Amino acid sequence: MKENNLHTSQLIEKCKKGDKKAQFTVYKLYYKAMFNTSFRIVHDSFEAEDIMQESFLAAFTKLNSFSGNVTFGAWLKRIVINNSLTALKKSNRLETVPIEKNIIIKCESDETVEAYSNFNFKDILTSLNKLKTNYKVALTLNLIEGYDYEEIGEIMNISYENSRTLISRAKNKLRQLLSKKHERQFR
Repeated sequence: MKENNLHTSQLIEKCKKGDKKAQFTVYKLYYKAMFNTSFRIVHDSFEAEDIMQESFLAAFTKLNSFSGNVTFGAWLKRIVINNSLTALKKSNRLETVPIEKNIIIKCESDETVEAYSNFNFKDILTSLNKLKTNYKVALTLNLIEGYDYEEIGEIMNISYENSRTLISRAKNKLRQLLSKKHERQFR
């Protein structure tokens, strides 16, 4: 892993100097992951492809602002996520619902894992895709991309409290959809 980071940092230095071969190598290293990240947000392969390409262009033109505090992949992923969310907002597919700050967040109960063990990954993704766009984006960022509440709040331009509430509501809605599917399977 450390050797790979060294290799990547050497590539990034070459990219900063305008080395086209190094840029293409970096592109080949990251394009699949960045496409998948964008696709999970916009759910359109053509749009995800465009967003990925634009994100790489933006990254290569702003490479001097890359400080190295995080890995290049994390920095690039943030650009892809921001561009994907911008695309959703432009097409009015990101429905934002203001959340009252005085709402008491109901703690999630500890449900047994066996209740959902009959679901495969495809069932979960299908149910996830049925959620409202802002729920889908928040859960994707949290459960798949691994961002915490604070980071999601920054990305989605909402407060920390609203981020927690949004993810909690999204998880509850996903749980409801999975429960309905579970009930239909065993009738």
